Amino acid sequence: MKKAWLLAIQRALLKTSSLVLFATATFSLPPNCAMAQDKPVVLTGGKLLTVTHGTIGNGVLVIANGKIAAVGPTTSVKIPHDSRVIDVTGMTVYPGLIDSETNLGLIEISAEQSTNDTIEMSDEIMPNMHVHEAFHAESELIPVARINGITNAIVAPQNRDTLPGQDAFIQLDGKSAQEMLQVKDVAMPLNFTGEQRRNESREKRKFPATRMGMAAQLRQAFLDAQDYKQKWTDYQSKKTEPAKADDKKSAATAPKRDLKLEALLPYLEGKKPIVLAAESPSELETAVGLAHEFNLKFVLNHISHSQPVLDYVAGLKAAVIVGPIYETPKENERYDAVYSLPAQLFKRGVKIAFASFDAHNVRNLPYQAGYAVAFGLPYDEALKAITLNPAEIWGVADQLGSLDVGKTANVVVATGDPLDVRSDVKQVFINGQQIPMVTRQTRLRDQYSNR
Repeated sequence: MKKAWLLAIQRALLKTSSLVLFATATFSLPPNCAMAQDKPVVLTGGKLLTVTHGTIGNGVLVIANGKIAAVGPTTSVKIPHDSRVIDVTGMTVYPGLIDSETNLGLIEISAEQSTNDTIEMSDEIMPNMHVHEAFHAESELIPVARINGITNAIVAPQNRDTLPGQDAFIQLDGKSAQEMLQVKDVAMPLNFTGEQRRNESREKRKFPATRMGMAAQLRQAFLDAQDYKQKWTDYQSKKTEPAKADDKKSAATAPKRDLKLEALLPYLEGKKPIVLAAESPSELETAVGLAHEFNLKFVLNHISHSQPVLDYVAGLKAAVIVGPIYETPKENERYDAVYSLPAQLFKRGVKIAFASFDAHNVRNLPYQAGYAVAFGLPYDEALKAITLNPAEIWGVADQLGSLDVGKTANVVVATGDPLDVRSDVKQVFINGQQIPMVTRQTRLRDQYSNR
């Protein structure tokens, strides 16, 4: 029995070794670490989905120093003599995908509260909270998203507060959280749906329990921030005035710092966008009214059930984050109301981006775009909605979102169409480095599949 058991282990190890040899022969990647780029990498013979300048059927993409150094047909791109050439004939090459709202790094096991860091329930108004201070770079959920081609994402708190904190823009690879955090405070959610109403007893109630209460609280917060700014302006002005020798009262006294109000100032000054979440037409109009009242720049979010006012939405000239597209329609809506929303928005000239609004299912982001294609969204626009559009919305289009020379080499190699569930991602490059196609699930699969 013992001998048979040992023989079984030896056979399993031989099979595993063969698989590892095949993988390294194809992509020459160590199993547990990204390969540092010591010389140019050339992907040749693949179908290149550039996003900005069409599809190149038989193309070459050169990666050097973490950037895209060249891209074009095989007949026109010169391959550097010292490069590592990877033949991707029959494969599809496209830019890394961008998820416009996730909880990556803030949650690990949904049922275990100690691993959840997605929301602070002690106050409705918490703009001074920063998700980058809670971001857990070692999350096992990050490699799961990454090996299906998602290379960048917005990390946001849950939407149970009206102002729950500030979002971060991350890259899904790095030696530490600091390397992965590309933009620490990229935007701030402003949530105005039924989710934010507290349901406490009347004796203990401290927070708004109605939408009108939420609107009043938000308005007061922005008014207080404006007043706070004015006090500091007055202080700075008074501080520069020459003090009178016989007037002790003329000395300037700094206002007491208020981190909540201070955090709102970049948004009141139009330096950063608010991510405005509202579901129904009435919620949307109230929230937009607040944004206009304080001249806030905004991106719309969670408007899945606002089909009756899509012309109004188009008139706002704001980008819209759509998803999850699998959401059930309301009783008074058509069966395809949510599914066809991206197409309806595109027809009205609205820039859209897709989001998973999750941590565990970020890997399914491309299939939301594919589903939207089935309900009328043009294919090229669906691909843009998970690449170039979010890069533009979040202010990183000069670095990400397309296969263009000079951009960061976040590149995906797959067996076929990125929006098709039948396609298999074979390799991901982030910052020009080859990423190990390994997750906790693949390790468990390999450990137990041959038993």
